[in-house]
Amino acid sequence: MSGILMSFYGAVSQGVLWSLMVLGVYITFRLLDIADLTVDGSFALGGCVCAVMIVNHGMNPVAALLMGLLAGAVAGAVTGILHVIFDIPAILAGILTQISLWSVNLRIMGKSNVPLLQTRTVFLDLSDAAGISQSNANMLVGVLFAAAGIAVLYWFFGTEIGCAIRATGNNEYMVRALGVDTRITKLIGLTISNAYVGLSGALICESQKYADINMGTGAIVIGLAAIVIGEVLLGRFVNFAHKLFAVVVGSAVYFLIRAIVLQLGMDANDMKLLSALIVAVALAIPAVSRRWQLARSYDPAGKKEE
Repeated sequence: MSGILMSFYGAVSQGVLWSLMVLGVYITFRLLDIADLTVDGSFALGGCVCAVMIVNHGMNPVAALLMGLLAGAVAGAVTGILHVIFDIPAILAGILTQISLWSVNLRIMGKSNVPLLQTRTVFLDLSDAAGISQSNANMLVGVLFAAAGIAVLYWFFGTEIGCAIRATGNNEYMVRALGVDTRITKLIGLTISNAYVGLSGALICESQKYADINMGTGAIVIGLAAIVIGEVLLGRFVNFAHKLFAVVVGSAVYFLIRAIVLQLGMDANDMKLLSALIVAVALAIPAVSRRWQLARSYDPAGKKEE
């Protein structure tokens, strides 16, 4: 029983580490109303840059995390430039950047994967300094970074430019009428979003002690699933900080669901299918509910139901 509980605990800590990526997806998907497919590539980019900086250049693990964040920000900026400067549709711009990043990541590493087995990481440093287990170090680092990520986003989106970014996603034409350049707001939003994704990829890289060319595959689906789960569980929250917290909870719950399903004997190769089903069902529930309520309130006699 203890082994099962430990696997669940590890899944939750992994979900908290991935929550930074989910926060990044939340910025584009919910705030900007953009389906940004750069995520799969920028997540792997953050991990690849972090691994190479530690292994090949002997960089401090914390500094390597910042390099992963900057790399993700650059990837998001490229997507933003393709979209706002060259008028390429956002979804296509994300696809172009994502495809390009596969080759870029391979160039950065020089091979398909880079192990970190003989190097220091923030998790190992914290484990040694605090005298705690590796799993507890993973959880503590994840919680600290998630809390810091929420605090930064809550502060930033309360500023004038942050409010303009949120307003762009709600009604771009109205924002333009108020004299705001929505090209700038979109570019900033995409850059910040992928900076979070890159940082999450770097954290996962140091946590699992290797970077792989395919480590970001399916990240966008995981992000969407976690967002939807968080909204379903904590959908009554209206405060922006609470919504960001719900995203982190959704990420942890998603990975817990995965761990439970795997314990029940599901093939690990089917996890992507499970993720897609979770997103499809969760997104379909509100539409089905609205139609059911509309049909239920319909009265052929023309009278409204009391």
